[in-house]
Amino acid sequence: MGRSIGFLYPGFSAEDDYPVLEGLLGDVALRVVHTEMREDAHRVDALLDIGGDGVLAAGARALRGLGVDAAVWACTSGSFVFGWDGAAAQAAGVGRTAGVPASSTSFAFVHAARRLGLRRVAVAATYPADVAGHFRAFLEHAGLEVVALASRGIVTAAEVGALGRDDVLDFVAAHDRPDADAVLVPDTALHTAAWLDDLEARVGKPVLTANQVSVWEGLRLTGGDRPRTGLGRLFSAG
Repeated sequence: MGRSIGFLYPGFSAEDDYPVLEGLLGDVALRVVHTEMREDAHRVDALLDIGGDGVLAAGARALRGLGVDAAVWACTSGSFVFGWDGAAAQAAGVGRTAGVPASSTSFAFVHAARRLGLRRVAVAATYPADVAGHFRAFLEHAGLEVVALASRGIVTAAEVGALGRDDVLDFVAAHDRPDADAVLVPDTALHTAAWLDDLEARVGKPVLTANQVSVWEGLRLTGGDRPRTGLGRLFSAG
């Protein structure tokens, strides 16, 4: 199938977005390795554990064994809670252990926003407010202006993963703002892969979701980010 991209995914919630995205891409293998999640909680102390060096190193070794061409730590909250420098060190560690270029979903959002030329964004986060605030700080460090930040207050990834299409579309649309260039939806536990064009049709502007940008980031790392349809404006931009 050509290039292969590996994803470290904590626990089980919306990992079935990756086969959906693989089918839409058609020419890239997306390999998911589940990393240990000792506690399913969108709480800062639990997220620091989920993204700890030992947990990610074990997953990165598994990806190395699969022979992937790039690696992405597919957990937004488990990267941005470490701050900009901590998240950079985290991704670098994954890359060293996996032996390939590596990144994380948090950096994927920043790189995707830059690719689309975004300056002002609204954030529709499923997390509790304090966790969502860390994402805002991460985006602002990268020079993005967050014009609105909504938090749904869901603590567990399992509950997030149970949200259906209509709920997701309504949630994103409710937290768009006229002065936002795009809406960012930062939880990899949230299903969005099958509804990317629907989301953008609903709000009339780019919508960047966590699993979407994670896959795009893997393609970017391997030089495979050519224009594609059916995956939102980010992918159509190449």
